[in-house]
Amino acid sequence: MSLAHYPISFLATPALLIFALWLDRLLGEPGRWHPLVGFGNLASALEKRLNRPHAPRLARLLGLLAWLVLLLPAWVLAFWLTQLTYGWLLDVVLLYFAIGARSLKEHALRIYHALAQQDLPAARQAVGMIVSRDTAELDERGIAAAGVESVLENGNDAIFGAIFWFVLLGGSGALLFRLANTLDAMWGYRSPRFLYFGWAAARLDDLLNLIPARLTALSYALCGHVRSGFSCWRQQARLWYSPNAGPVMAAGAGALQVTLGGKARYHGQDKVRPTLGTGPAASAASLHAAVRMVDRSIVLWCLVIFIAYALIGAYYA
Repeated sequence: MSLAHYPISFLATPALLIFALWLDRLLGEPGRWHPLVGFGNLASALEKRLNRPHAPRLARLLGLLAWLVLLLPAWVLAFWLTQLTYGWLLDVVLLYFAIGARSLKEHALRIYHALAQQDLPAARQAVGMIVSRDTAELDERGIAAAGVESVLENGNDAIFGAIFWFVLLGGSGALLFRLANTLDAMWGYRSPRFLYFGWAAARLDDLLNLIPARLTALSYALCGHVRSGFSCWRQQARLWYSPNAGPVMAAGAGALQVTLGGKARYHGQDKVRPTLGTGPAASAASLHAAVRMVDRSIVLWCLVIFIAYALIGAYYA
């Protein structure tokens, strides 16, 4: 629900945001019944039918077409339904499905507790649930670093990006962002299979994430070690391979005062990534600190949104 929905009650948007966050905290993700599971299956089937990895131009065109076919009807339907009398209920439900704060926290703490108990096999298994890199040979530092990086990046993808688009476009905006992010996660690889077909999904996700990622980086810097967070963001963000993950990861690593990046193995191939942050290598304590920083950032976002809408309401009163 956007500002235009409720010209009288300017606090409706913050109230619905807090309601959706409360639902996520109470219920968590609905597991295999999550609508994204069905959406992912549909996207996978469509990709198998349309992808032409050996025809670059055609693959790019078909990838864009697949993105439009999967997202536009869902967004238009959601936008129309949220205009109805009780559309605010759907706004809450859509935002609840779009965010995954509790799930992210639970996964991160599962890794943390395994590391705290020095149970490396359990820690590798837990971190493998939220990262795409190979985890079989990771040591304690590698597991902790992978976990921290995932918490920082998914804080934007699974929480703050959805909140940003909810404030702008209501529940349909949160839905659009999460579906686009899901397609990027499925198709946005620079592998022979997805290099061309996933091009549109990756670029459009970058576009939708352009502002949210920088607001997430700002909130990390403000909710951690401020000077280090801003310094690493300014100096290191451009070094990262992703234009949006760079600010998020650099600011987050600096705010936590840990070193992230470096060598990682993906699908059997070693990849040397830029070094981000400052200070010692990540540890189990760093992972716990990252979770707390994301929690503080959620509170900060809610406060800023509440104050902004209250001021707008007072101005128009």
